[in-house]
Amino acid sequence: MEPLYQQTHKQVHEIQSHMGRLETADKQSLHLVENEIQARIDQIFSHLERLEILSSKEPPNKRQSAKLRVDQLKYDVQHLQTALRNFQHQRCAREEQERQREELLSRTFTPNDSDTTIPMDESLQFNSSLYKVHHGMDDLIGGGHSILERLRAQRLTLKGTQKKILDIANMLGLSNTVMRLIEKRAFQDKYFMIGGMLLTCVVMFLVVHYLT
Repeated sequence: MEPLYQQTHKQVHEIQSHMGRLETADKQSLHLVENEIQARIDQIFSHLERLEILSSKEPPNKRQSAKLRVDQLKYDVQHLQTALRNFQHQRCAREEQERQREELLSRTFTPNDSDTTIPMDESLQFNSSLYKVHHGMDDLIGGGHSILERLRAQRLTLKGTQKKILDIANMLGLSNTVMRLIEKRAFQDKYFMIGGMLLTCVVMFLVVHYLT
């Protein structure tokens, strides 16, 4: 298990460094960078499935620690996946706004065109609404990012606490019932985190749906 874990851990750090390329890549190569990062993330998810199986086969005194390490990797890569999707969403919004602006500027109007005022007003109103949605999404994404960072900090704190409890449990020889309760709490924490991420996505969808 250890070689695969180290390889996966290294890949996570490589993706974190590659995320910076999204901000510096030009329009022609941006999609290639996004696809490359997504392919690396998919590969890590495949490794995590294998690591989960291997961690369940570890000796009882090492099994819980191995699961915690795999869960931490899974949390990190899920955070990277969310960051990539947020970037892609912002990029699509910017591209749509630029397309609408270019379409408006490329239109030609004549003095006798009786429909000039109405299309202009509609286009300006649409661009204004699009800008408000884009700005609101940036605020929402920033808030979601802050929430995820706080959840991550709390998870790391819980991870350290759980490790200490497990160490004490191993020394004192606590019963399997207590060990199962600890595993159940870790399992619940993971679903609270996933629930928070899903709630953020639902709010983002509702904002886009009702403001556009």
